[in-house]
Amino acid sequence: MIASIPHAARRPPSLEASLGGPAAPIRLAHLLPLILAAACAAVGVRVEAGLSARLAASRPVPAGSSGQDTSSGLPSVFTPEVQRWAENIQTWSDEYALPAALIATVMQIESCGDAQARSAAGAQGLFQVMPFHFRPGETPGDPQTNARRGLAYLAKALSLSGGRIDMALAGYNGGLSRIGQPPNDWPPETQRYVAWGTAIFADGSAGLETSPALDAWLQAGGARLCRAAAAAG
Repeated sequence: MIASIPHAARRPPSLEASLGGPAAPIRLAHLLPLILAAACAAVGVRVEAGLSARLAASRPVPAGSSGQDTSSGLPSVFTPEVQRWAENIQTWSDEYALPAALIATVMQIESCGDAQARSAAGAQGLFQVMPFHFRPGETPGDPQTNARRGLAYLAKALSLSGGRIDMALAGYNGGLSRIGQPPNDWPPETQRYVAWGTAIFADGSAGLETSPALDAWLQAGGARLCRAAAAAG
């Protein structure tokens, strides 16, 4: 979620690692550009030359893939910890005029569906909203309250970005001022956040049965978020 405090203080080390920090396996560093380039192309993401140089290959979408979990209504690529919020996500999608796959993507990489998740910087809940976004008396860990504040911000970012998923994610992670900036000017954290987010969103939107991008994110450290979410129930 957006914060007005310095970038370095906003994210806990575990999330830093989950977004491709030093803990990522070396082999992932070689595979990730191949995964992300195709995903970004699938949703028409436009990136500047410096960032696109790292997203330089393509991956075909398997013919005939449905990728839709008919029991939940969400694309099947998302983890079970996120799938359990499927009904809420569909409701929030209608309420905030956001793609359900985008809501699920942000939930996936922010908390993996853990309503009680809290970062070292104090971001809380499903969408990791900073405390100053809440009104007096609101409970940040309440899923509906957390969604109200987080998704209203995400909807604003998407509107300001003209519907561009990459810029909306940059605005959500790095602040609305990031929208419209060249990606090379974004902080490294925001570049990683956008790369993971656009790739996972694209896999979900493309009807894949599984997401290579999400699998890579889990291997890079995201699995720790999901283990915590599963333990929290």
